Amino acid sequence: MMQKRYMSIWFSTLLTDWIRIKRPALKDLPLVFSDKAGNRMVITAASKEAALLGIHLGMPLADARAIVPDLEVIENQCHKSKKLLTALGRWCIRYTPLVALEEDQGLILDISGCAHLWGGEKAYLREIVNRLRGIGYQVRAAISDTMGTAWAVSRYGRVSPIIKSGEELNALLPLPPMALRISRIASQKLIKLGLKTIGSFIAMPRSVLRRRIGEDSMERIEQVLGEKEDVFLPITVPEVYSERLASMEPIRTRKGIEIAIEKLLLQLCTKLQSDGMGLRSALLQSYRIDGQVIKTQIGTNSPSINTSHLFKLFSLQIDKIEPKMGIELFTMDAVRFDRLDPGQESLWMTEKNMSNQKVIELLDRLAGKLGAQSIHRYLPQPHHWPERSIKNTDSITEPLSLPWRTDRLRPVQLLKVPEPVQVTVPIPDYPPMLFRYQGVTHQVKKADGPERIEREWWLEKGEHRDYYQLEDAEGKRYWLFRSGHYSPEKPSQWFIHGFFA
Repeated sequence: MMQKRYMSIWFSTLLTDWIRIKRPALKDLPLVFSDKAGNRMVITAASKEAALLGIHLGMPLADARAIVPDLEVIENQCHKSKKLLTALGRWCIRYTPLVALEEDQGLILDISGCAHLWGGEKAYLREIVNRLRGIGYQVRAAISDTMGTAWAVSRYGRVSPIIKSGEELNALLPLPPMALRISRIASQKLIKLGLKTIGSFIAMPRSVLRRRIGEDSMERIEQVLGEKEDVFLPITVPEVYSERLASMEPIRTRKGIEIAIEKLLLQLCTKLQSDGMGLRSALLQSYRIDGQVIKTQIGTNSPSINTSHLFKLFSLQIDKIEPKMGIELFTMDAVRFDRLDPGQESLWMTEKNMSNQKVIELLDRLAGKLGAQSIHRYLPQPHHWPERSIKNTDSITEPLSLPWRTDRLRPVQLLKVPEPVQVTVPIPDYPPMLFRYQGVTHQVKKADGPERIEREWWLEKGEHRDYYQLEDAEGKRYWLFRSGHYSPEKPSQWFIHGFFA
């Protein structure tokens, strides 16, 4: 198995950096964030300038203003922290598909097998740190075999931020107890005992340490040393079938985008084909230099690994991909895939089979131009009630579960919900002489019916329906019904439910 490697990124002044990016005039000014804690406002984030003046987290805002009267204060914005960190995590997906949020304003990246694409771990770390600092964030980062060690070195380390495999303990020895991610109380206990570095107590018997700092803190130590697995919850779980293509130089042309799509489709379809699967829906994500991600999605009516056909579907969307300053990474995910039926190969291909495949591909192209919502396929369902007797399916290959009913004439267009109409009936239980629908009066010339359809009592209660096929003076035909029996006590309710060809 590939050796696991993790990178921890610490945003030491996350919120103050964020507001300064938005408001450059605040640069170099003492700046804090505050929020309510009980009945008072306390400091929840502070810039370096404010910290140098003696302002710290948890300090009452009134005390901070007494120290620095012209202190810049941003109130009630602390909820932004997690949202902002999540956005930065999604930005980092261009470097690895596995990114998780970390406690204390940080990100943890599973970089296993990724660093060589940037020329090694040193160049990889430098690329990410420099890009984030270029945006305006003050960050520190470290790489190690364990998440806990990377976390510790990124926050407390004073040597190389890249820890070689097997060197985790040596990197931790000079660091303070807090670097082990143990509780503040446990850290204070150790420091009071004179154990100010990890090296001064890490070799002590575990039973002795457990009595002094507790079970939870011992679990933390075991995670940092790699003796116990740490929890890693990525903000975005990669698809089962996913491909990535990093660009050596930013892509700005249509031709470059086309080449990237062709390569990704070939890789994705090869992997799908090896597992006997076919693509139903693919998502292309184009990561621009400015941090924006452009999403482009296609869908097919049946499982496909025909890269030529799939590329044609993407080509319909390429004009919507605006590279601007350039695209540095492309990813393609199989959002949906189904079992691929290869069919039996024969010595010849009949025209019928060829035309069927052409119809499927034509429908895919139409969906790409008009939208998938413009194409529908319906299948029968075992229900008496007309609006329940059909279902919409997005697969052209889904077989019939029961045959279409052909013994009764049905309209080509069925309303989802029957609409009320006003009718004139010569005598009870006769078809209408005329009806009024959407402000237009229709004179009935021909009528056929009634056809009684009982309500499905095991699903709901209510009246039956008596349906009539009506033809007006213009030759247009409609499907109307009366709800329930005729009653002299109350007028009958009539509805239109469909239109014939």
